This record gives sequence, C-alpha cells and structure tokens, in this order.
Amino acid sequence: FFNPVNQYTMSSEREENVAMAQLADQAERYEDMVEYMKKVAQSDSELSVEERNLLSVAYKNVIGSRRSSWRILSSILQKQTETAYTSMATNLQKKIEGELSTLCKDVLDLLDNHLLANSTSEESKVFFNKMKGDYHRYMAEYSTGEARENAAEEAAAAYKVAEEIAGEHIPTTHPLRLGLALNYSVFLYEIANAPEKACSVAKQAFDMAISELDSLTEESYRDSTLIMQLLRDNLTLWTSDMGNEEADDDDDDEN
Repeated sequence: FFNPVNQYTMSSEREENVAMAQLADQAERYEDMVEYMKKVAQSDSELSVEERNLLSVAYKNVIGSRRSSWRILSSILQKQTETAYTSMATNLQKKIEGELSTLCKDVLDLLDNHLLANSTSEESKVFFNKMKGDYHRYMAEYSTGEARENAAEEAAAAYKVAEEIAGEHIPTTHPLRLGLALNYSVFLYEIANAPEKACSVAKQAFDMAISELDSLTEESYRDSTLIMQLLRDNLTLWTSDMGNEEADDDDDDEN
C-alpha cells in the first residue's frame, strides 16, 4: 500500500504531483491522477520509470472505461432495429466518442511536445512511441473514413519506430518489448485488417521470448509471462478465426 511522503519533506512541486498521483491511484480517482501526471509530463526533463508508469495508468483508466462503454453501445446498436432507443444510444455513443477524442488528443499532444522530445533512454523512446501507437489505435477504433485511415497510419508509424528501437536495444523477454508486440499485433488484426501479419508479429515475439526464458529476471518474470500468455491466447483465437470477417472485440491487449 502506498505510504504518502510527508508534505514537509517534499523538495519540489514535481514530487508533490507524483505523490498526489499515487494517492489518486489508490483512491481510484483517475481523472485527478491524469491532472497531476500531466503537470509532471509538461516539465522539461525525462520521466522516471515510476513517473511514466503512473502517467500510463492514469490515462489507461480514464480511456479504458470509455472504450468499454463505446463497445457496449456498439454491440447494442448492432442488435437493435431502428427505434427511438437506437437514436438515444447513438447520441450517447457520439458523446463518448467526443470524450475519447479529447483524451486521446491530450495524450498525443503530451507525447509530441514533451515526452518524446525529452526522452534520452532507448527504453523511454520505446515506451512513448508504443503509447503513441496505442492512442492513435484507440482513435481508429471509433473513427470512420479518412479519420480512421489517418489514425491507422499514425499508429502504424509509431509502432514501427518503437519496434525498430526495441529490436536493437530491449531484451526479447522484457515486458516492454513483449507488450509492444502484443499491442502492435492487436492493431494489425483489428485495425489494419492484416491477420497474417498480426499472427507473425505475435508468434515471433512469443518464440523469441521462449528461447530466452532463462534470462528473465525475477523482477519482470510475472509481467513477462502474463504478456506471453496473452500473445498465445490471441494467436490461438486468430488462427482458429482466420478468414472470419466479423471483427472480434475480445482480443487481449495490455490496455
């Protein structure tokens, strides 16, 4: 359980924002958590591992609940015939899309103007390019036409940058590299409509990690093996459903 730092021992506003974000996380007040971590992200220095994880958790939760709501409404609308009820559901879905767009653009602005610019370590560059790919992917999920195409292109470009850096600098068993492969493969399957490539990315990441399993540190063992299980679950699902035109909303990703 988080033990907050005594306010009188904090040496900076940044430390206070991080401590408040930790408290907000414990209290499950993720909107507040976002505001505290946004201030940290807007500083002119690189985020620590702890800080970038807090930022990711904050946005993941505020976005995640809305993505879930959007998918539920989408499912309802697919099953409904045209009634007044469908009109209400459509309006609510549009409202959620507006909230998602605001949040995603918020994150992407932080990434482009602060987080990526301030990243010096290869791990940070992979983390934030992966995050950039994820948030463009989220926008592609509910967008249509040209907006969807643009979001998909941006996501693919960010994932590729992250993949190239990870391939040179991050161990195959590292949770960050495995998580990148997981989310990139989900993007390829769900958004890019490239199931064979999705399976290839997931299988390669899984196989490479399996061959290096002995090098796993105790610290990352749990996270790495969990992501490997998700990769394997998706591979099983995708290979059995290959050729099925109906998009599956239950593909696992980290977020």
